[in-house]
Amino acid sequence: MLARPPLPGGPYVVVGLARSGVAAAVMLHARGEAVVGVDAGTPDVGRLAQQGVEVHLDDPGVQLLDHAQTLVKSPGVPHSAPVVEAARARGLVVVGELELAWRLLPNDFIAVTGTNGKTTTTEWIGHIHREAGMPVAVAGNVGTAVASLVGEVAPDATIVCEASSFQLEDTTAFAPEAAILLNITADHLDRHGTFVAYREAKLNVFRRQGPEAIAVVPNALGIELPGAAQRVTFGDTPDADVAYDAAHGTIHWRDELLMAADEISLPGAHNRDNAMAAAAVTLARGVDPDAVRAGLRSFRGVAHRLEPIAEIDGVAYVNDSKATNVDSTLVALRSYAAGQVHLIAGGRTKAQDFSPLASLVAERCASVHLIGEGAGEIAAALASADVPMIFSEDMERAVAGVQSAARPGEVVLLSPACASFDQYPDFEARGDHFRALVEAL
Repeated sequence: MLARPPLPGGPYVVVGLARSGVAAAVMLHARGEAVVGVDAGTPDVGRLAQQGVEVHLDDPGVQLLDHAQTLVKSPGVPHSAPVVEAARARGLVVVGELELAWRLLPNDFIAVTGTNGKTTTTEWIGHIHREAGMPVAVAGNVGTAVASLVGEVAPDATIVCEASSFQLEDTTAFAPEAAILLNITADHLDRHGTFVAYREAKLNVFRRQGPEAIAVVPNALGIELPGAAQRVTFGDTPDADVAYDAAHGTIHWRDELLMAADEISLPGAHNRDNAMAAAAVTLARGVDPDAVRAGLRSFRGVAHRLEPIAEIDGVAYVNDSKATNVDSTLVALRSYAAGQVHLIAGGRTKAQDFSPLASLVAERCASVHLIGEGAGEIAAALASADVPMIFSEDMERAVAGVQSAARPGEVVLLSPACASFDQYPDFEARGDHFRALVEAL
């Protein structure tokens, strides 16, 4: 295991008091460090108040830097935020919560990144470890902040961590024992500016790995990886370490039969890729192949990702709120038959091009119900689809509208292709609202 560098010195200012910022502030305070939390908005910080952490809300926080040595930046805070720019100008250390927590945890890390499939694959790897009877903790962008594990997880547990581009761009020494890049297509361009910048943030997951580490990538990725880790590949050609043989419908691990592809518990080619990535990293790290097979067969998926909610009057309602970009919604639409989908889409657009959706919407959708800031932009991009576009504005109107429109055998699919931040604090809250509305029908 790579030795962790020490924490940068305090006092600390934690900027952004959502889940990861609160966890970082609580963790530092519990260590006896001088820490102040700040947020330009007014989030719920009751937990910090209970712990006695000083908090400044509705405050840009620049004045707090006078007595700080390190700024801990939550992933949702952009580098352009005045407090971050001021900290860099003053020569303060700027570090993210993932980096901070990794330095304090002596555990092996498996980091999972990519544009799509991160949550499913992260949880799947955790499930395989549990099938093998191996101690594991699943954390990161999936919901549990990594900092909350400090002092709470056994040192022999493997930490499987979903790592977003926002988290990875704030790493400076982070070098997981294993890292996975599932795929990469344009996303979060409103934050990163260019696809190249977004890609480089993702590639930070490999950048500081040494030769004893493992780097798992699609064999058709076509990107030169930084770092010195051992490459392990997955894909649809026989030269991949975990390979799908389409002719025989089988999955192989380095020329040995692993299982039939139709035994994988979750449907779809995208989930086959997720399963192969999970198999690649666990097998390369020595997990018993029988446990890997069992885990691939028994995993039941995650909330907010093509999650069946209910069937009402013969209509299936599916929550895919995790689809925060165009590629995710394309994957969702391919999962259903032609003409059967009533799509709910929209939100904050993140400078995306929605035109790739048009042909698949034309083929698969009976109607599209648009919500949030991006409704007009999406409607314009889908004009050629010649499918009814309903401007629902919000989730309540959308659910009421699709209930009237959908017929037995059809599917109501929330797959927004957008971020949630115009109307919700996160995609989980959006999916939970959809679920509550459906359950009330």
